Amino acid sequence: MKFNPDEIKEATKKDFDAAWNDGKKFVSYPGINEKYPRTFLKYGKPHPVFDTIQRLREAYMKMGFEEFMNPIIVEDRDIHKQFGYEALAVLDRCFYIGGLPRPNVGISDERIADIKNILGDIGEEGVEKIRLILHSYKKGEIEGDDLVPEMAAGLKVADSKVAVMIDHVFPEFRSLVPVSSQNTLRSHMTSGWFISLSEMCDYRKIPLRLFSVDRVFRREQAEDATRLMAYYSASCVMADENVSVEDGKAVAAGLLSQFGFSNFMFRPDEKRSKYYVPDTQTEVFAYHPKLVGSKTKYKDGWVEVATFGIYSPSALSQYNIPYPVMNLGMGVERLAMILHDSSDVRALVYPQFQYKTNWVMSDSEIASMIFVEDAPMTVTGNEIQGAIVRTCEQYGNTVSPCEFTAWEGQLFDNKICVKVIEPEENTKLCGPAAMNEIISYRNDILGLPRTSKWDEAFKNGVSTGIRYIDAFAARCAKEIEDAAKNGSGSETRIRIIKVPSEVNIKIDSIASRYITGLNKKIDTRGPVFTTVKMEII
Repeated sequence: MKFNPDEIKEATKKDFDAAWNDGKKFVSYPGINEKYPRTFLKYGKPHPVFDTIQRLREAYMKMGFEEFMNPIIVEDRDIHKQFGYEALAVLDRCFYIGGLPRPNVGISDERIADIKNILGDIGEEGVEKIRLILHSYKKGEIEGDDLVPEMAAGLKVADSKVAVMIDHVFPEFRSLVPVSSQNTLRSHMTSGWFISLSEMCDYRKIPLRLFSVDRVFRREQAEDATRLMAYYSASCVMADENVSVEDGKAVAAGLLSQFGFSNFMFRPDEKRSKYYVPDTQTEVFAYHPKLVGSKTKYKDGWVEVATFGIYSPSALSQYNIPYPVMNLGMGVERLAMILHDSSDVRALVYPQFQYKTNWVMSDSEIASMIFVEDAPMTVTGNEIQGAIVRTCEQYGNTVSPCEFTAWEGQLFDNKICVKVIEPEENTKLCGPAAMNEIISYRNDILGLPRTSKWDEAFKNGVSTGIRYIDAFAARCAKEIEDAAKNGSGSETRIRIIKVPSEVNIKIDSIASRYITGLNKKIDTRGPVFTTVKMEII
């Protein structure tokens, strides 16, 4: 349904906060919902990882930590300084940064002829401009993404022609192979902390409490349900003369308690990274009551969530850092998986690709994708729809032949009369399935009556709130509107329905694809048997 954006009043923060706190997740605007009854504005939904990041940021700052950004690009010599003899093993997991070299391109007579065939007669001056621009590109005076526009401007020809000319005349550009530099993408936040603390020694006094929540990159052999090549690390450092393992325990408990964890356990980490003082590297295990009895591997309630340690004096000395430093880090995705009941990090981080892992839809999600297709567009049309429904509710079991006037009044320029009729003998005004309701139950879509036989389905499934008669009446009202606008009558009939579209129900293709992929069923069959007739009077 279209609506005029100018009619939407700017919502205040109070409006949004009130709606969010009430669990409505939408804001109603005066004048809009009345004029467009099926239109509302939704409050946005955060990504679970960024939601967790925001909560971590707030948790750290409540504990007095100051936020910093550490370098993402780290030279491999820094890895050698931090890890010593373990550096090669660490670098094996790092992504090195490479780039395309800039070719030294010559312009022969044959190439000049090819250039002129494509660009036209640009003369010796034009050829010389191409030569000078390519030379400037080689020296780094012109960036790669500026090469074509620079040449097009100098020659006064279209960018597209220059691009074609470079592709056809200078194959050196197509055959370039990336060359690696000595720079790596940060694989541990520690790499950035050493560099940052080294710079801060000259102008910041201790004690220091710093944190950073940012990307790290690790060249895994493969991504799976528990690991990604790019993920977020929530890391902090405490620098002070008397910093100790006890500080690490206190920070871990203070941070994680804000997420509902309790009863912490601390165990020596067998990994024993070279940049930590021996016997200070510690794994943090925490208890979370909502994990108890879950289907995850943490069903006993205990989960490893963080690691901390004291930086080695020998590693600190490589950066002239004169004071002890405690470092604690955790994977944000690991924490987000716990908070959002996820068993696959790929589905959590990249839900748009979840069909490649374990695509799971709840009954409530499926129900939200079922809706009435045709519906009246006017206030009067809505009244007619409601009148048809009330008539069928009141007289649906009346033995036929019979007819009942549902609504009379003015629609557009015509006075009309709307009747619900059943001309056949020995039936009823409405068939036995007229009051069936569309629900999602165990990932099936079913049309069921609210009887004791189906109590289990209605109790544990999710109803759309749409009955067959509701959807049928909406289609009738829409067709009545169209007919009245043209000055004619209408008759809308329904018999036994076999598929949802026959009763004006539409199922989003996403839900349909999910259901059929699981070999579940969509069963809306049933006899509705009624007719709505409109006459101009």
